[in-house]
Amino acid sequence: YTSVPPATTPAPVAESTPVPEVTSTPTPTPTPTPTPTPTSEAPAPEPETETEAETSPSVGEESGSGGKALWGLDWSPYNTDGSCPDLATVTSNLKTVAGATGNIRLYSTDCSQLRNAVQAIKNANLGLGIHAGIWVTDGASRVDAEITELIAVAKQYGADLIKGVSVGNEEISKGMTEGTLIGYINTARSRLKAAGLGSIPVYTTDQDAHFTKAMADASDIVQINVYSIFDGSFSNIDASVASVIQRANTVKANVAGGKPVRFGESGWSSAGNTGPSPLTLANEISYAKKFKCAAQAAGYNYFYFEAKNADWKKGAVQSEQNFGIFTNNYTPKFDFSVLNSC
Repeated sequence: YTSVPPATTPAPVAESTPVPEVTSTPTPTPTPTPTPTPTSEAPAPEPETETEAETSPSVGEESGSGGKALWGLDWSPYNTDGSCPDLATVTSNLKTVAGATGNIRLYSTDCSQLRNAVQAIKNANLGLGIHAGIWVTDGASRVDAEITELIAVAKQYGADLIKGVSVGNEEISKGMTEGTLIGYINTARSRLKAAGLGSIPVYTTDQDAHFTKAMADASDIVQINVYSIFDGSFSNIDASVASVIQRANTVKANVAGGKPVRFGESGWSSAGNTGPSPLTLANEISYAKKFKCAAQAAGYNYFYFEAKNADWKKGAVQSEQNFGIFTNNYTPKFDFSVLNSC
């Protein structure tokens, strides 16, 4: 379950002229997303030349939660009307987000979101780690533009805040071939190394059921989106949490090949209908607390889905718009102190 884009958006633009764009796609697809346009073959990665001493990703040097309520949050920058926020708005929003987490996950570089987030965090000393995203659903030209923007931001502001980059989100779930996706991963890694940014971990993110060994081999981290909110039966929140942890354990044992496994998304909506699971604020709070504690106990880092309600997803079903721990204007939906103890 991820962020569905505003309706019409061009490729990433300079920070002075942001334009909204896509970010990611949910397990169900209640709102339209850009039609994947992969080629039949993987794009050829660029030469694996290294220009600086940075030769391997620093997977073991990720930022912690900083004592915050949650290790990480999935974050989309868009205003409620789907437009792009300016730097001042991003700074204000991330100041609020930084009170709840030590890490944010982005899905794209569009809307100047990576550039603005890096500037906001540096200027306001927010202590947030950024886990960037490259949007690949729209094909090679979009991938190239987003990688170019990632490199430009890292070169201009320093790569210290960029803790990793996910090349795509749920692309296999959306119909992309494994070879095409792995080609994009290799291209991103090659270009980062050539730019002297080889210490940034490169990986992809997909639903646990679609993450293959080949994808794990191509990734520095195995990042999976796992939900129980769409299951065909429901007994209680404890069982729902146990289910997602068990599914992560299965990926760790059978797919990851010894690489770190991390939740790219998991969460609970406070309204709407996805089947038998009751979507209420009380259950969202319960799931957030119990998931955080279970993931922590099992040794998994995670990005909780998501920061704010997605009212900007116009026409989306109610459940899709209500996963946030904040309302659309960044008012907390509950007292986050309930998440501070396990």
